[in-house]
Formats: sequence, structure tokens, C-alpha cells
Amino acid sequence: MTTAREVKGEAMGCAEVNGVPLYVEEHGSGEPLVLLHGGIGSGEMFAPLLPALSARRRVVLVDLQAHGRTADVDRPLRPELMADDVAALVAHLGLPRADVLGYSLGAAVALRTAVQHPGAVRRLVLVSAALRRGGWHAEALAGMDAMSAEAAEALKQSPAYASYARHAPRPEDWPVLVGKIAEQLHRDFDWTAEAARITAPTLLVFGDADAVRPDHMVEAYALLGGGLRDPGWDGSDRSTARLAVLPGATHYDILTHPLLAGTVLPFLEAPDPQTAA
Repeated sequence: MTTAREVKGEAMGCAEVNGVPLYVEEHGSGEPLVLLHGGIGSGEMFAPLLPALSARRRVVLVDLQAHGRTADVDRPLRPELMADDVAALVAHLGLPRADVLGYSLGAAVALRTAVQHPGAVRRLVLVSAALRRGGWHAEALAGMDAMSAEAAEALKQSPAYASYARHAPRPEDWPVLVGKIAEQLHRDFDWTAEAARITAPTLLVFGDADAVRPDHMVEAYALLGGGLRDPGWDGSDRSTARLAVLPGATHYDILTHPLLAGTVLPFLEAPDPQTAA
């Protein structure tokens, strides 16, 4: 990192990549795992998962552009641009590649990282993400369409603002962040063709009451090669894609689900396809 300090075995500091001063924390040791948070959040969103993940991995928590302790820069919030930041961070940390787990907006960034920088991603975990805008439920899309910079004042009652006010380099930029998030949410996108070319083994995780439509969960899984054929009695024809639907979980509470860490870790620790016996 460009600047860093050690606290009780944890490293935290700022990594300057692509002109963005990314705030980064590292916890634990082992194979690297980069965690990317949701919109208007920060790395703090992964607090429920951190003990289990950092017990077995070198966890790299990143505050994306304009979020948490990372200052904003003069560019829009785009998963494509933030994916370049993540790949640059992996190189900055001296890592040949890393596992990447993203949630919501962070899942979009993780997906784009695997698409744009396939050599930087060993395994990919996408939590509660759509590969195209039409994959979200109509109610979720209506909420996205209603989002605007004017909502910033009302959102000051939210836990997200309380965290932002504590940590942001410029708390007064809250309306700017909300406005940029709104502009991103209004964009149409369809990454299905690019997602189909991802070569990294990928785990898709959803709640059974997610904001993503069930038919799109299956569509995304099939696009990654999953569920297209019977794998055979020995599983030899099974794809590297995995699909998990957690019972009783929504888009908004899935990171606190008691089965999430136990779903992610076995996938990350499975033998690579080329080295499996």
C-alpha cells in the first residue's frame, strides 16, 4: 500500500491506483480474497462474514470510489471503471491474481473485473447480482428509477449515512455520492454475452426472496455453463459454475445469512479444475 498502518495484526491504509486513493484493509492470512461492497456502503458491510473468512484467507476489504474512506474523483461511478481499479489494486499488492467476491454493486464490479481482466481473477463469487438490468424484479427497478440526488436528505436517516458520516474524507459530499449512484442505477446494461465468456470458476449466490428474479438466477447460471447437462455419476461432466439459493434471505440481508460463509469457503477452497484428480 502507498500508506499503511498495522493494528492488532491487521493492515489498513490507502493504495493509489488509477488516480483513486482506495482505502484498503487486510485481515488474516492465506490465499487472497478481495471483498467488494454494495452501493452506498463500505467494507464494513462484510463484518458478519469477516471472522469466518479471515480465519482461512487473506481478506482484502476495499472501499470503492466515493464510498467509505475512499475519496471521490472526477469521474462517474461505473462498474467498468471500478473494475479497472480492482485489477490495478491486485497488481499493486503484488498478487498474480486473487479470488474476488462482490455483493450487489460490488458484484457488478467483480463481474466486470473478471470480464476486463481475466488474468487477475482466480475464482469469482457474485452475491445478489443481475447480469442485465431486466434481471431485477419490477419493484426493484422502480426503486432504482426513483433514486435521485434529492433523496440524499431523506437517506440521512439510514445506517448507510451514519457510516459515511463517520468515515468519509468529506461527509458533505453525501449528496454527490447519492446522485452518482442514482445515475448509475438508471443506466441500462446487458452483460450476458460477456459473462458467458468468463473462464474463472464462478459461484452465484442469491436469496430465495432476492431482488433478482428466479428465472434470471437460472439464466445467469446457464450462461456460465451451469446446469446444461447431467454431470454423470462421477460428476466428471459438471461445469465449474455453482449456484446457491439461500433460504429466507433477501437482497438486503443476505450478507448476514448464517449459511453464506459456509457456502463460499468450500467453493473457494475446491481444487482448480486443471489440477483436480
